[in-house]
Amino acid sequence: MLVDIAYFSILGKPLIMYGGIASLLLLLLTAAAPKLSWKGKRLMPYRTHVRLAYVTVALVLFHGLLGLSLYFRMERFLIRCPVSVGAGFW
Repeated sequence: MLVDIAYFSILGKPLIMYGGIASLLLLLLTAAAPKLSWKGKRLMPYRTHVRLAYVTVALVLFHGLLGLSLYFRMERFLIRCPVSVGAGFW
């Protein structure tokens, strides 16, 4: 199931690729906010910076979970569904 989500195709590329790009951009935006405020250019309020940091951590954890599911094939460790989902899935 997680592998299917990770390989979900958007414009011909897997979702995990877009998750990585979004994670990197959010991380750079979160890190740039305090650096710019030191120079007098206020990019966002502090509360927005903290919320953006939480969103960044959540997205990075989800991206990492999808990446690990591709490597370890985590479906083997989940409870098996009593309904047949196709030959060779398990």
